Amino acid sequence: MSGHSKWSKIKRQKEVVDAKKGMVFGKFSRLITLESKRARGDVGAPGLRKIIERARAANMPTGNIERAVKKGLEKEAASLEEVLYEAYGPGGSAILIEGLTDNKNRTSAEIKHLLSKNGASIAPPGAASWAFEKKDEGWTPKTPITLSPNDAEKLHAILAGLEESDDVQAVYSSAE
Repeated sequence: MSGHSKWSKIKRQKEVVDAKKGMVFGKFSRLITLESKRARGDVGAPGLRKIIERARAANMPTGNIERAVKKGLEKEAASLEEVLYEAYGPGGSAILIEGLTDNKNRTSAEIKHLLSKNGASIAPPGAASWAFEKKDEGWTPKTPITLSPNDAEKLHAILAGLEESDDVQAVYSSAE
């Protein structure tokens, strides 16, 4: 029977799972590299240790973690910068986008394009961050807003697109 290969079905499922893991591992690798640069390679430093523990919880291989720590000591790691973009999405929802990039102009252009394509707009610094409170695990909305089903669908499309970007580390929204 042609077309009924069990292996082809398993292969497709494995490709999807591996792609998701690769994105997560890539984001952790960049975070570890930046934190290793700050800690000068000291894996006992609190910030670096915390990120490594989070990476291990996500089942990131030890070899990848060690390579990321070593990469933080190289001169190329000096070019990584943390960025925070603020935006307003459908229904007036505030969006905060945290990222790590080696080229602010490229990342800014990509995020602006993605937002404008989905009916959102980038906001100046401070315009959306007032709606959030900074905590250890990230940003939490002070007063969550309720969106209509149509606006919620648009917001989910925006958030999904942002999560796929290599430079974006985390996305927070004030919508419920």
